[in-house]
Amino acid sequence: MAHPPGFRKHLGLLEKKKDYKLRADDYRKKQEYLRTLRKKALEKNPDEFYYKMTRVKLQDGVHVIKETKEEVTPEQLKLMRTQDVKYIEMKRVAEAKKIERLKSELHLLDFQGKQQNKHVFFFDTKKEVEQFDVATHLRTAPELVDRVFNRPTIETLQKEKVKGVTYQTRLKRIAKERQKQYDCLTQRIEREKKLFVIAQKIQTRKDLLDKTRKVKVKKETVNSPAIYKFQSRRKR
Repeated sequence: MAHPPGFRKHLGLLEKKKDYKLRADDYRKKQEYLRTLRKKALEKNPDEFYYKMTRVKLQDGVHVIKETKEEVTPEQLKLMRTQDVKYIEMKRVAEAKKIERLKSELHLLDFQGKQQNKHVFFFDTKKEVEQFDVATHLRTAPELVDRVFNRPTIETLQKEKVKGVTYQTRLKRIAKERQKQYDCLTQRIEREKKLFVIAQKIQTRKDLLDKTRKVKVKKETVNSPAIYKFQSRRKR
């Protein structure tokens, strides 16, 4: 709004052009919206039916959707929770079996073929520690010390001939396949953990259906269910 000349002060503030344009655009937009609604109402089929009409009623001039309540008894709901727990537990056990099978195939080796755990050697004197050589102690070639599988001794290498050569491309392909298996193992371990948490949460909700007095001790989190303390009740 702009300040008017002194002789027009009794008429109030003057409207700027940009304010008028904004007001006019808003008015035209609303008129166009109303025109579209009238056209849509005129062209509507009076016999058209929507399933939503069965759940909507007019209350004080406003359409209200009626919420349908599930007709389920507490015993039925408890049984349904039990079936859910059994299904989740079945899937979790299947994942655990697959994890054990993958671990047995991979022999718990990492990507480079080195074992994660360390091998500790014990000696009686400090002189033995200073003179210690891993290749000599393991009776193998120095190039094979880092290997934890298929590590032949010097005697075996002298007796048997080299049966074949493993090319670098084949080694890369084997390493890639091994890494893929480890990625699959990691994903299955995470899935088994999530299924375990879901089973615990469903079991907690199932226990809450009992009419025993309870007090929440710990809130539910992403990785753990809520913990409740139930009133002790003598079983009959």
